[in-house]
Amino acid sequence: MKVNLKDMTPEELRAYFIGTGEKAFRASQVFRWMHQGAGGFDEMTNLPAALRDKLGETAEIRCLNTVRVLRSALDGTVKFVFETRDGRRVESVFMRYRYGNSVCVSSQAGCRMGCRFCSSAREGLERNLSAGEITDQILLAEKDTGERAGRVVIMGTGEPFDNFENMKRFVETITRKESRGLSRRNITVSTCGLIPEMRRFAEELPQVNLAVSLHAANDETRNMLMPVNRKYGMNELLNASREYTVKTGRRITFEYALISGVNDGRACAAELAGRLRGMNCHVNVISMNPVAESGLTGGGREAAAAFAAELGGAGVQATVRRELGRDIAAACGQLRLGITAD
Repeated sequence: MKVNLKDMTPEELRAYFIGTGEKAFRASQVFRWMHQGAGGFDEMTNLPAALRDKLGETAEIRCLNTVRVLRSALDGTVKFVFETRDGRRVESVFMRYRYGNSVCVSSQAGCRMGCRFCSSAREGLERNLSAGEITDQILLAEKDTGERAGRVVIMGTGEPFDNFENMKRFVETITRKESRGLSRRNITVSTCGLIPEMRRFAEELPQVNLAVSLHAANDETRNMLMPVNRKYGMNELLNASREYTVKTGRRITFEYALISGVNDGRACAAELAGRLRGMNCHVNVISMNPVAESGLTGGGREAAAAFAAELGGAGVQATVRRELGRDIAAACGQLRLGITAD
């Protein structure tokens, strides 16, 4: 089997080239080419032809295949459906904001967290994505749009902390100057609340932004919406969140999808504010997007604005997330809707 160079760090590539009798600097050349989007050794014009032939016999650059591209008529958002070498499908979303472009990438094919309002877990977890497969989502999105992305959010399909090693490897690779040179402060990782990994994240990636999918103000509601809460309850989660802000000195974001008749009342806002007051945090209020299979409905943008205002009035910073790509099922919670349709 050929060696997949796309998943290697610069150090691993250097060891590979030295091990095959080549000069160490060739590793840097190949790394740069791969992270500029090169899909084959023939594109690497500053490598000798003999080396390109040799690499073609023993190694490969494993890339995702673009299956579908959907473009929003509302806001220019682009959703990509990619396919892995073994036939797994994942989605990514390229979003345009006034401050620049952002790519939302997936960390897993499928998800095993089972959040009731999200379509990503409908068929469970298929497998983790490698660091190279996560990186490829950005490279292919930039190639299609012809635009660079200055920010990355790991909020697509999957629970990033359930794939911690590959998520970390991706972050460490994409921030290398030889790769995309992204600032760690321009990367956000979202979790449903895996507390041991939250603590590890604070230790190992303290400059990367953390978002926690909260979606409730108490255990009763969160147990109904998010199975993970039965293992890590609200008190433990909020204590771990406070630990994170103290240890890193960084503000934490709480994602809160507003669901009609479930977590959207004024009493819910007051209870949430009481639990978060005094924490270095920001609440991102989201009008839940349509996912027919969930049996749940969102309250709409006006309700989201009213909920955010209640939080703000109680001393908790909150804004309403801008809706992007809703007409192409690219918005929050909608990924994997119709993913198998060609």
